[in-house]
Amino acid sequence: MSTLKNSVQLMGHLGQDPEVVNLDSGKKLVKFSLATNDYYTKKDGEKVTSTDWHNIVAWGKTADIIEKYVTKGREVIVRGKLSSRSYETKEGDKRYITEVVCDEVVMTAQKG
Repeated sequence: MSTLKNSVQLMGHLGQDPEVVNLDSGKKLVKFSLATNDYYTKKDGEKVTSTDWHNIVAWGKTADIIEKYVTKGREVIVRGKLSSRSYETKEGDKRYITEVVCDEVVMTAQKG
């Protein structure tokens, strides 16, 4: 491996309709959460579903596509990169967040 790359691909369902933010600069941002499921069987034979929630953000043309075609419950594949950042709340507390910055979205045949 000559280069290492920050690359993420997730397939899951939207937890809510995307939140659209139109910035003063004219740029568009969409944010949504994506649920992915993992299935396994415990030693006693009980089948378990484990759900993880991922924060997804998209900009520009990708944001336009998501705003127009993607809604709550829709199954999608998102491709992008992991991004971690921090911010300060109004109370002065520092918070950390990890998001997937989506640069490609594929809508599957399933609509949720």
